[in-house]
Amino acid sequence: MAFFVWVNLFIIIFNCFLTATPIFSDSNSIPNFLDLAKEPQVFDWMVGIRRKIHENPEVCYEEFETSKLIRAKLDELGIAYKHPVAVTGVIGYIGTGLPPFVALRADMDALPIQESVEWEHKSKVAGKMHACGHDAHVSMLLGAAKILKDHEKDLQGSVVLVFQPAEEGCGGAKKIVDAGVFENVSAIFGLHVLYNLPLGEVASRSGPQFAGSGFFEAIISGRGGHAAIPQHSIDPILAASNVIVSLQHIISREADPLDSQVLTVAKFQGGAAFNVIPDSVTIGGTFRSFSRESFTQMRHRIEQIITGQAAVQRCNATVSFLEEVKPLIPPTVNNDDLHHYFQSVAKSLLGADKVKGLEPMMGSEDFAFYQEALPGYIFLLGMEDVSVEHLPSGHSPHFKVNEDVLPYGAALHASLAVKYLAKLHQELPVVEGKYHDEL
Repeated sequence: MAFFVWVNLFIIIFNCFLTATPIFSDSNSIPNFLDLAKEPQVFDWMVGIRRKIHENPEVCYEEFETSKLIRAKLDELGIAYKHPVAVTGVIGYIGTGLPPFVALRADMDALPIQESVEWEHKSKVAGKMHACGHDAHVSMLLGAAKILKDHEKDLQGSVVLVFQPAEEGCGGAKKIVDAGVFENVSAIFGLHVLYNLPLGEVASRSGPQFAGSGFFEAIISGRGGHAAIPQHSIDPILAASNVIVSLQHIISREADPLDSQVLTVAKFQGGAAFNVIPDSVTIGGTFRSFSRESFTQMRHRIEQIITGQAAVQRCNATVSFLEEVKPLIPPTVNNDDLHHYFQSVAKSLLGADKVKGLEPMMGSEDFAFYQEALPGYIFLLGMEDVSVEHLPSGHSPHFKVNEDVLPYGAALHASLAVKYLAKLHQELPVVEGKYHDEL
């Protein structure tokens, strides 16, 4: 009898050995990626990449040199990738090539702004600048890729690296989704640097974080004439003025006061002389909301009010929402389960006192397109060191990046991916099958 007991015990031990999981089988065995990201061979590498991208900013769908640099760095690391995706996008792959899959995203486009910061790596392209930190985002995701590649044998699934073009109002994320990148991907994480949050702190929330946004432009046409005899004209300026006042009633008299919405007319062009009523006036603006339903209703009412009020003044109006060049961006809504997961990972890496809540913001972020396709989570990463300076806000010609933020972003990316794969690996059944097609 004792013999059979020992045989059974041996079989159990042998089976445990055969089915042993990799080193990242639980969160306690995962190394401190922040320490790794701060090491000179990683930190200096990220800084060099960020500065090169900053010197050569490229706007929506023109990120050809940025894309080339990213591919060169992935080649250097031995990371497989697919290109082109969404014109200039790059999709990298690290891991087993088998499920589970988790994605990490960095946007890479610049803005049409002339840089006013005088420093060694100032933009070399007139009228273009990385004024929103996307150069840092790319550098941090490449830093995470470098760390993850060094630990690839221990990954319990696959990490999808999404280098996305055209975030600044051009809807590059939608093209990435439409390209079918996220087949079998369980979740996606992203980050954005924030100028006035202390270095190494993060801020986020569950549910609506950024508003959905859209743009509109309307041409209101009447009949021009001499300003001294307005009865012989049809005045589009008067019509446009009534339109603007009426549009504000959408917010003050139609919207739920507890459902935050914004509608701003920021463009008014018409006439070039003091004594001539023009033939037409062009107005334009933006509208924002935190719910898809309110957003859709605002769009409908904007068109209805512009055409209706123009008609009251005997004018005609055409309304465009410019979706060909500026797609409507849905509200950015963070997944609740991923919120709890993010907080756990961030507190473990940074400390509980470094993880902050966040009020909803009226800015928009096309990361929302990912969240409509799969569970997604985006957070803000602080980079201000008040002992050095107060940083200017984003979209400013004076915008700066505190490069000490780079290790924090790289480490958060890597930690979120590795721990999420370990979590999913414990929940998913073993899958027999081919490697991911892209590998």
